[in-house]
Amino acid sequence: MLIYPAIDLYGGKAVRLYKGDYAQMTVYNDNPVAVAKDFLACGASCIHLVDLEGAKSGTTPNYDTVTAIKNATGLFCEIGGGIRSMDTIARYLDAGIDRVILGTAAVTEPGFVAEAVAKYGEKIAVGIDIKDGFVAIKGWTEKSQEDAFAFTAKMEALGVKTLICTDISKDGAMQGTNHELYRELSQRFSMNIIASGGVSSLEDVERLAALDIHGAIVGKAYYTGAIDLKSAIEVAK
Repeated sequence: MLIYPAIDLYGGKAVRLYKGDYAQMTVYNDNPVAVAKDFLACGASCIHLVDLEGAKSGTTPNYDTVTAIKNATGLFCEIGGGIRSMDTIARYLDAGIDRVILGTAAVTEPGFVAEAVAKYGEKIAVGIDIKDGFVAIKGWTEKSQEDAFAFTAKMEALGVKTLICTDISKDGAMQGTNHELYRELSQRFSMNIIASGGVSSLEDVERLAALDIHGAIVGKAYYTGAIDLKSAIEVAK
């Protein structure tokens, strides 16, 4: 299993939200590139990036920071947040970003996902953010009518290979992750499942690795020191 340390971007800074609430934002570092360099020093091979402003607005206000992180580290970089057009996908991939994550657009425009996958294949991932069993959209500010598992089946049918799944109730809460959810996803679907939200201890990492899923995202636990990133990467192997 791969560990994807995360940088959530807002105003060019590395921040974290509590359960997806923009009103409960903590700034952890004014220099996200320095954070990414620390990931590299800890042995990370990949980075999960989120443009939180973009997720709300559908634009790319942190584009320059994202590309600076890629250029400074050379690590595999995936980016989500506000990617709602083929032009935006092309802009990121042309700049050397390795994978883009479609969220809101995957729910509201399945035809867009089909077009993106047809053109870019495995460079397209879908982020599914779950709230009470349904898919949340627009930076988690709205709950759609899409059942989480039915939606995942739809994405698999479209040829999506990588699914990043967040249980919003666990995100940033430091209370452990939803192992049952990831077990069920890995059993029902043949996609690369990346667990996100609430990975807050080495025990969480061990249990997720035992499920044989593709990856796990470590966010707040890195910033608070609850997880030693170097140790997590070793445990995940």
